[in-house]
Amino acid sequence: MTVSSISPPSPAPSQGYRSRRRARQAALQWLFQWEFQHVQGPWVEEFWSKQTLSPAAREFADRLIQGVLSQQQVFDELISKYAVHWKLHRMPIVDRNILRCALMELFCLEEIPAVVTVNEAIELAKRFADDETKRFINGILDQILQKDPRLQKKRAEKPMPQPEPEVETAPSKDLESMNHD
Repeated sequence: MTVSSISPPSPAPSQGYRSRRRARQAALQWLFQWEFQHVQGPWVEEFWSKQTLSPAAREFADRLIQGVLSQQQVFDELISKYAVHWKLHRMPIVDRNILRCALMELFCLEEIPAVVTVNEAIELAKRFADDETKRFINGILDQILQKDPRLQKKRAEKPMPQPEPEVETAPSKDLESMNHD
């Protein structure tokens, strides 16, 4: 089965970015535990009982989890293809699950812009991993986004506007002293 043969899940109700960020975090944590459990059991109910997600955020987390589980083999093949010098099973669990979740969004959730998906994956890496992981995640996702023909529509999206850098309105003292010499 290929990712392109998946019909995208129905769109989730509109929700704030913080709610979706928390949903992404919960999905990542659930998938991390799944790596060790591999069966539905009491841990699932216990996990969700400790989460404080809105119904919409819980629905989004469930969509990510189900999408990753149903397409894990396809996503793992993509990760393996672009993760040069890395074997998937040697990759940290957090790293590979951040990538899987991001791929689920890129390929299956048309309503989420690619730039948002990549930025959120990097935010997950900041929270749950280290600086090296941020660069790794960004590099893999960027390669897949630029090279996979199924993501042509995502590549064509306009990037989100970036905030203007703060501009100093008065010259610094160092510059002033240089002008008077």
